[in-house]
Amino acid sequence: MEHSNHVRKENRDISISDIWSAKKKISSLLHKTPLIESYILSEKIGRPVYLKLENTHNTGSFKVRGAANKILSLSEEEKKRGVVTFSTGNHGLAVAHVAKKLGIEAVICISNRVPKAKIDSLKRIGATIEIYGDSQDAAGERCYQLEREKGMTVVPPFDDPYVIAGQGTIGLELLEDVPDLTDVIIPLSGGGLLSGISLTLKSNDPGIKITGVSMEQSAVMYESLRAGKPVQLEEQYTLADSLLGGIGLANRYTFRLVQQLMDDIILIPEKEIAGSMAFMMDHHRMIMEGAAATSIAALLDDQFTPQKGPIVVIISGNNVDLSVVQDILHNYSGKDITKHTR
Repeated sequence: MEHSNHVRKENRDISISDIWSAKKKISSLLHKTPLIESYILSEKIGRPVYLKLENTHNTGSFKVRGAANKILSLSEEEKKRGVVTFSTGNHGLAVAHVAKKLGIEAVICISNRVPKAKIDSLKRIGATIEIYGDSQDAAGERCYQLEREKGMTVVPPFDDPYVIAGQGTIGLELLEDVPDLTDVIIPLSGGGLLSGISLTLKSNDPGIKITGVSMEQSAVMYESLRAGKPVQLEEQYTLADSLLGGIGLANRYTFRLVQQLMDDIILIPEKEIAGSMAFMMDHHRMIMEGAAATSIAALLDDQFTPQKGPIVVIISGNNVDLSVVQDILHNYSGKDITKHTR
């Protein structure tokens, strides 16, 4: 895969200064998330492994960072007209949460594929929900229709400079807590999370290795990178439902940034996602959604080749149906899923 260890200046739309500005802007609405060492994973891999717990946000995922930075950047007139977004769940929760905190009207467009747990959470926050179509792309069409009809501001889930800069604040926290880190494993979907973190880290040290992880089913960014341009795929069932959705055929930012900044990508089979969710429940007493578990699965997989230094794994979220958790506990808990680890 073609990549470079830095963003070419002549093409850069988002700078490290934008990420520092985002950190200052969002500090009033959210906290720095914990970083803990996983001793069992450190022992298995043979070097320090740290878990960045983005699942500890009030909304249960990292998405609140980008949503907060985008909404706080709006003019007072834009805030009065309200915001609208489309989402596989977590970004919608983030937008609804931030909008409620600021007293702004929010409409969340989701597809029929969004799990019940996320819909229930959206209802608890009090957001207006519109369920439209069978994919995130279909929900996106409805979102932009509302923008045209009502003058609401769209808060994109990933392909937006303010959203990317907001997610990039995770990288600033990592540099503060693990200044000598050499590897970061990041769930990859639309690319906002990976773009923001990678831009931050590689601006500091181009040698830091960025590994993106996604599920085998409907991995749109992976297939787009292979094709050399954004493509569309039909969404299929996956435990990593937060990673579903297209990247937009007119993608302006994340496709290029992922192309330039990601060093490797690993696709995770469904059984390994489930096994990794069980592993974290068994060994860390931590419930996480399938998208977050892809990072753990990558670490337990022969495909991942770390550098000689500390590894950080981004635990992106915990919004998962309890019925899924019960099924995984029944079928995978206590089983050895680490036989291929070093």
